[in-house]
Amino acid sequence: MAQFRLARLCLMLAAIGVSAPALVSSAHAQQKNDAAAAAAAQAAAKDTVRPDMFKLLDPAAIKTLMDAKNYAEVQTRITQAEAMPNRTPYEDYVINRMKLSWALGSDNNAIAIPTMEAILASGRLEKADQLNYYQALGDANYNSKNYPKAIEWYTRFEKEGGDAAKVRGALSRAQIASGNFAGAKDQLMSQVNAAKQAGQKPDENVLRLLGQEANKVKDTQTYLFALENLVQYYPTDDFWLDLLSRGVTRKAGFDEPTYGPTMLRLEMAAVKKDQVPPEHYTYLAEVALRDGFPAEAKEVLDAGFAAGVLGKGSDAKTHNALRSKATKQAADDVKTIGAGEANAQKAKTGAGLVNIGWAYSTMGQADKGIGFIQQGIAKGGLKAPDEAKLRLGMAQARAGKKAEAIQTFQGINGKGGAADLAKYWVLLLQQQGGTAVAAQ
Repeated sequence: MAQFRLARLCLMLAAIGVSAPALVSSAHAQQKNDAAAAAAAQAAAKDTVRPDMFKLLDPAAIKTLMDAKNYAEVQTRITQAEAMPNRTPYEDYVINRMKLSWALGSDNNAIAIPTMEAILASGRLEKADQLNYYQALGDANYNSKNYPKAIEWYTRFEKEGGDAAKVRGALSRAQIASGNFAGAKDQLMSQVNAAKQAGQKPDENVLRLLGQEANKVKDTQTYLFALENLVQYYPTDDFWLDLLSRGVTRKAGFDEPTYGPTMLRLEMAAVKKDQVPPEHYTYLAEVALRDGFPAEAKEVLDAGFAAGVLGKGSDAKTHNALRSKATKQAADDVKTIGAGEANAQKAKTGAGLVNIGWAYSTMGQADKGIGFIQQGIAKGGLKAPDEAKLRLGMAQARAGKKAEAIQTFQGINGKGGAADLAKYWVLLLQQQGGTAVAAQ
């Protein structure tokens, strides 16, 4: 848990430190012969200190001692001033201001907190200074791990008109430390949304904290919110892999047979190739061979070998055999794919056209493949129309038509993982500079 250094309090309260109280000695007024001046001095006597206290708390002398870090001498002077009988409220106020400077300078939180409270209770602070003290008391109590009290002061700071953005992060951490994640979640979510509405990136630490604490209390929706924003603004392979796991494959109702291969295609597009597990390469390659896409199988396996993930260890022989099989079938498919076009056109459903289109897309002819997939979708009769739309979006992405791909993905809202995969494809393409085109 992050700590707020008292040095921050020193900076915050520097403007109202040792130099702030006007320590006017009552002796000064007594030296005036003018009757009017004496009357004025008497009227202002409530805001003066006696001469012997003034000598102890002379701001210039205290500042010199503080600069020299002679905190022991400062403490001695304050103790002597406090020992004087019949102190006025103003003298107490002055003593407390000096005591606060000493406490902050010597990192004495135990003294700083009650001293600040006493200064506030004096009723002598201007509104802006009061807000500074509310915030400082929040920070000081947070440092002392008195989180309920810190929450109390931060909340008062906001209610009294302080800029909520100044304390929102600290308030949320204090709430978390107090076991109040619900309150902290509201604070953290508002920080994220405020940054986004202002056209700024949300703070990474805020997103991490939100996700970390949501995960602890098994708040999956909030965890995914944090994770999606981390992937959007601070993408890493770990974030992407976690997002595809939590946001797709581990979700209830995920249709693994239909959308598992598409999830792996997205994974391989989003993360570095050496971060993809070897079994993901071989599984996708085997599915591609089974479904009649040997060019894709070869492409996938070649990427795995190039990344150093495949072709080594006890499975090296299996990997090499699978690659040889995919390479041979891919070469054969190039020779025969044209003959399949006529049959696909004559079929009652568009499934054959979608398959022909995806095959062309994996052969490096994405533009040609897009047309066939579009024909197949239009013809209809598909068992999994959203899966066909996902293939269309992926083919458009392969062709470099990111805007069209985003538009295609944004039109997918089916179940079983289709909508989630579409959303995350959009996220990836937007990271790569893609923007949606206007609907015609």
